[in-house]
Amino acid sequence: MSTATETTTVLLDGVTRRFGQLTAVDHLTMNIAKGEFFSMLGPSGCGKTTTLRIIAGFEQPDEGEVFLEGKSVARTPPYHRNVNTVFQSYALFEHLTVWDNVAFGLRRRRVAEPEIKRRVGEMLDLVRLKAKAAARPRQLSGGQQQRVALARALVNLPAVLLLDEPLGSLDLQLRKQMQIELKQIQRTVGITFIYVTHDQEEALTMSDRIAVMNEGRLQQFGSPEEIYEQPANAFVAGFIGISNLLPGVVEDHAVRLLTGQLIPAQLDAGLAAGSPVLVCVRPEKLRLGRKQDGQATVEGTIVETVYLGTATQYIVELAPEVRLVAIENNVNTARRQNRLARGSKLSLGWLPEHGRILRS
Repeated sequence: MSTATETTTVLLDGVTRRFGQLTAVDHLTMNIAKGEFFSMLGPSGCGKTTTLRIIAGFEQPDEGEVFLEGKSVARTPPYHRNVNTVFQSYALFEHLTVWDNVAFGLRRRRVAEPEIKRRVGEMLDLVRLKAKAAARPRQLSGGQQQRVALARALVNLPAVLLLDEPLGSLDLQLRKQMQIELKQIQRTVGITFIYVTHDQEEALTMSDRIAVMNEGRLQQFGSPEEIYEQPANAFVAGFIGISNLLPGVVEDHAVRLLTGQLIPAQLDAGLAAGSPVLVCVRPEKLRLGRKQDGQATVEGTIVETVYLGTATQYIVELAPEVRLVAIENNVNTARRQNRLARGSKLSLGWLPEHGRILRS
């Protein structure tokens, strides 16, 4: 059993939630620290929103316990939990002004008007909407409505703010802008944010730590750097960014790829000779056309190029149905004639520490 500490705001201990024959959350254990921007990341149906609803009290676990600020909330209804939620649909009151939307929760709790005025003013300053205090929600952009919903949730000073894909309805440029703003707001207020998303870029951009989930189970738990650079398994490697996964077999202190090449690799002690493995290499770690002592090297033919603006993506075939994706920054190749063309043969190399060995 896990135990709550003074630095833990939320603790899930062996939480399971079933809906008939479907296990939506499967023996989930994790702790979320005070003042942390924490993201739950995974595909649709992986259990992340159900977990959020369990923390909020809208769902009850079939097994396990939930602790908020060190206390079990098994018998605590949602309206008595010190949490607030921001959903993808902001559910603003159309008949109320921005000011009154933000003040709504404080007035229901019968907070004194001078205190309401002070706290609502501070929140509207924080989300840069004081000039829109008298506006109605329909007069605001999507990003402004999102900030009103955020201010309304934060003005009550919850211990935890739950965010269920709140940027999903925004266009790409605004969503990227709001990612930075959300992180800055979270740092300013110091409240624990628990953010649910299926967008790996959002999670990497904003989070202090990430829980990657699939089919109700926790796949990996760690910092964005740990999740990206050291994926725990093939699912995490494939879900977070782009990964090249090359099948092979352990051979002494190296891996023999199924294409025949023997490459140096950093192997875990538990991997015996003959063990089937996957060599995971990120596209940006590959060095095109440059051989270097000590690095892993393979040969291939470019079958496709994709111009991405800041970089060019090359798809390289090593053998029939065995391909690698490589990305090269367009620092010295701004013109088409300077970039490698389809049909070009080349070497691809990477340092052993950049080849993550995963059990097959």
